[in-house]
Amino acid sequence: MGKFKRVCVFCGSNSGHRKIFSDAALQLGTQLVERKMDLVYGGGSVGLMGVIPTALVPLEISGNSVGEVLIVSDMHERKAEMARRADAFIALPGGYGTMEELLEMITWSQLGIHDKPVGLLNIDGYYDCLLRLFDKGVEEGFINLSQGTLSYLQKLLKS
Repeated sequence: MGKFKRVCVFCGSNSGHRKIFSDAALQLGTQLVERKMDLVYGGGSVGLMGVIPTALVPLEISGNSVGEVLIVSDMHERKAEMARRADAFIALPGGYGTMEELLEMITWSQLGIHDKPVGLLNIDGYYDCLLRLFDKGVEEGFINLSQGTLSYLQKLLKS
């Protein structure tokens, strides 16, 4: 991760029922600070989204927080701006919005819109079911691992 200057983090606007999720979000924020990386995220100061920036000053793409705030007109512009400004993407546990953002960045990589790494932090097996769905997509011929992003994602998770 040393070559990345800005990391976009997708995560929940809720904290989840277990402390392990907020602990992981805080640890990620701390790691970004220690590695002198900036945070790009979609805004909000609630849930896991509110935990990560407590360790650093982010570039926020909407909402109210510390650091630089960029106001955009809609969700599509928000995601495009986050993708443009980030060098890599990481998803922590979250709901539909988090999963949609993660899958959109994987899709954009597959389509050649960006060539940035996309990964997830599978905190306490949170994404195990999603990874099994990816495996099923490969097994059934809908996902081609040779296209790179999912292969990278799987390697990242196994290390």
